[in-house]
Amino acid sequence: MSILDSMAQMDSISIGLWVTGFMLLMVLIGMRVAFAAAIAGFVGLVWIFSARMGFERGVVVAMKMAGTIPHSKVSTLALSLIPTFILIGFLAFHAGLTRSLFEAAKRWVGWLPGGMGVATVFSAAGFAAVSGASVATSAVFARIAVPEMLNLGYDKRFAAGVVAASGTLASLIPPSAILVIYAIIVEQDVGALLMAGFIPGVFSALVYGGLVIVMAKTRKNFGPAVRGYSWKQRFESLPGSLPIFLVVGIIVVCIYGGVGTPTEAGSLGAFVILCMALYKGMKLQELKGALIETAKLTVMIFTIIWGVLLYVRFLGFADLPSAFSDWITGLEQSPMLTLVLILLAYAVLGMFMDAIGMLLLTLPVVFPAVIALNGGEAVTAADSAFGVSAVGCAIWFGIIVVKMAEFCLITPPIGLNCFVVAGVRPECSVQDVFRGVIPFFIADALTIAALVAMPGIVLWLPGKMGFA
Repeated sequence: MSILDSMAQMDSISIGLWVTGFMLLMVLIGMRVAFAAAIAGFVGLVWIFSARMGFERGVVVAMKMAGTIPHSKVSTLALSLIPTFILIGFLAFHAGLTRSLFEAAKRWVGWLPGGMGVATVFSAAGFAAVSGASVATSAVFARIAVPEMLNLGYDKRFAAGVVAASGTLASLIPPSAILVIYAIIVEQDVGALLMAGFIPGVFSALVYGGLVIVMAKTRKNFGPAVRGYSWKQRFESLPGSLPIFLVVGIIVVCIYGGVGTPTEAGSLGAFVILCMALYKGMKLQELKGALIETAKLTVMIFTIIWGVLLYVRFLGFADLPSAFSDWITGLEQSPMLTLVLILLAYAVLGMFMDAIGMLLLTLPVVFPAVIALNGGEAVTAADSAFGVSAVGCAIWFGIIVVKMAEFCLITPPIGLNCFVVAGVRPECSVQDVFRGVIPFFIADALTIAALVAMPGIVLWLPGKMGFA
């Protein structure tokens, strides 16, 4: 029997495993996730349909699918959120609102031990609430916060590390682009997931701020507090950061209050920031730069989505998600232990892949397994393994896995946020940044453990909206 005959006689699950291994190999040798997933998905579709209807017919069907998936998926209303959220962040940066926010945070919390580090954490959290992009947040505050901390005598490793870690707050605090992507993949309500990320995001910021204060109290010559600002000077710093808080209020009121859809909230927020930027004297060249950067980042994200969705369509025909789900639920161990092992697998995988690509590739297989572990799609909180309903489990797991994915942005060897900070600040090497994020790495691990152990942190706001 020839090799081609053997390949044609393989069952769909075996084909799925071979193609998935082929895709992972391409990623490991350096190919971008979008292209590796697209190639693997197309090859897999050709293989499966060729086994069923012959090679020529299989190629034709696979090509038709590859041609229709990008338009059919990207034209959905939910994805229109992504460019509006990204635009808000770039407009805020080019309008100088980010520096105003940092100055306000410095005047209000700079008196605390490690005050500049605390100010960086809270101002980054505020910017995350209008940018929704972790890498963009890290790049912006590498330009603003690191020089000021170095001038005050802070260790360059800490200065770079706190900026890289603070960038990850954009993963949870709405508007979060990665939460929107998660909602689309698992077909959950975008508004509920955005609201679910609010309290965990604030909780993460408070953990970071507390960590900085503890480090300042326990280390000698950590870095001076910033004192000398009067109450008048503190209140004078607030108007410059007001547009950011206004946008946060618009998003929360629209989504939580049911006034508008998340897409309308993002569009209105972008309009408010644009008006404020023009009022503050934004030049045409700066507006052009914000639009071009938004377009570049949007195209990058959409390209990943196109490629991975082709692979996801192949997985459906290979029946790999249901096979994995059956295997997971058949393990003779507690569901919570299995969940912890899944999260540890994400930690390892995240060392070699970017967050968006990792979620897009794994969720079609992992999400059904987690829902099955909890007790199925119709289980109530009282009868479930994790103490949450089926809808609540989808939201709770989403927040945990997104936090896990962003946690990987500060882990070696990839640690994209760390490379971004090192690229913006030549005086800080990549090794310096990785050393600086170690305390925040531990804090993130404790935060994730708290979210796993106490689902109420995640589900309180969605519960008020009637989703959990």
